[in-house]
Amino acid sequence: MRNLYRFMVRTFFYAVIILILIYLFSYLGQNQGNFVYNEF
Repeated sequence: MRNLYRFMVRTFFYAVIILILIYLFSYLGQNQGNFVYNEF
């Protein structure tokens, strides 16, 4: 049970980091034309 808790915390931590990176890339990409998700 303790390993499951550790796995959930680690997964949540990595998910937050990935979301922050996506947010920063999208924020920086607004000034650039070659951002991948500009079409959507």
